[in-house]
Amino acid sequence: MKLITKDLSKKIPPLYSQDGEGEDATAYVKLFTPDSSWTWYITEMDPETGECFGLVDGHERELGYFSLPELESIKGPLGLPIERDRFFEPTPLFNCR
Repeated sequence: MKLITKDLSKKIPPLYSQDGEGEDATAYVKLFTPDSSWTWYITEMDPETGECFGLVDGHERELGYFSLPELESIKGPLGLPIERDRFFEPTPLFNCR
């Protein structure tokens, strides 16, 4: 599965466009590991480099930067790749649990 399609990348705002909004920022994409408890919510992205900003829910819940190319190379504990929730609708981060 392609994590971010061209059409989807056009909908994600550029980096720093939601700066300072915290959990009021809108998440446009949800990525997850089907064989563990990690989830990434993308609020902003640089489509040229794949650098993203958003909420990472793993060992802890925190806002930060992460690399889409790196996520595409990761396999979970059972060898499954990260997937995109195809049914996720944009929502404020405070709704992402």
